Amino acid sequence: MSEVEDTAIRYAGDSAVPGEHCPVFSAAHCPSRMLLDQIADKWSVLILAALCAGPLRFNVIKRRLDGITQKALTQSLRRLERNGIVARRVITASPIAVEYQITPLGHTLKQPFQALHQWTVEYLSEVERARATFDHNS
Repeated sequence: MSEVEDTAIRYAGDSAVPGEHCPVFSAAHCPSRMLLDQIADKWSVLILAALCAGPLRFNVIKRRLDGITQKALTQSLRRLERNGIVARRVITASPIAVEYQITPLGHTLKQPFQALHQWTVEYLSEVERARATFDHNS
């Protein structure tokens, strides 16, 4: 039996066995998969990119992320805060404001996210050619 088949059998239930490796591709309730869903979605990646330079207030983040709704930004920031990736600080000076910054744990995502961005820059033309070929053949 292959490792993938063995792992799929071990994780066929609703949750993974604590302390064991859980492959994100075969277990819908895998903790790794759920975390990946929460930190690697479009808005989370862009929020973290905006916060890389330093703390920002909610409305500044919203202005920098063209197209994000207030609801989507609030939900993404809450998920990132819950996962320890972003910290929220209430500024009590008048007017009261909320500021967000990347935590030390969140900073550990900088290198992998930069690598992913670099990949998009390097391979964009190849992806565009593949899209054109696909569209032409469809």
